[in-house]
Amino acid sequence: MHIVADDLTGHAIRALLEDHLRDMHAQSPPESVHAMDVARLSRPDVSFWSAWDGETLLGCAALRELDATQGELKSMRTAPASRGRGVARALLAHVVAEARARGYARLSLETGSQPGFEPARRLYASAGFERCAPFGEYVEDPYSVFMTLDLRP
Repeated sequence: MHIVADDLTGHAIRALLEDHLRDMHAQSPPESVHAMDVARLSRPDVSFWSAWDGETLLGCAALRELDATQGELKSMRTAPASRGRGVARALLAHVVAEARARGYARLSLETGSQPGFEPARRLYASAGFERCAPFGEYVEDPYSVFMTLDLRP
């Protein structure tokens, strides 16, 4: 598996992100879907990576800069055929390492509260993320769980 910076122009990554958005809308009401589309992921404050095994797309993740001290994990997605292979854990480690390299004090995320998001919440907790209050522009929402990781040495 290799993780690369991705410019979001490839067919495979666009298809994976479209699948991600469809899935988020299937599990949450529209006002509680915080997944970013390709246009938003292409903004200058977002860095985006994809994971590959040869020519096969395994998954993706993004890091959005909230301010000089805090980043937000966005668009974590593993291709269905690649689940259970450690793709999400590798992408998460990559984003955490990048956030540390940038000198962020904190890396936060929003994920769903529904049962379908339980594997993601377990992954984040196993990496040291803890539940927190809404951050940035988020507000309390019964469909959201907010988590954060303290990156300070």
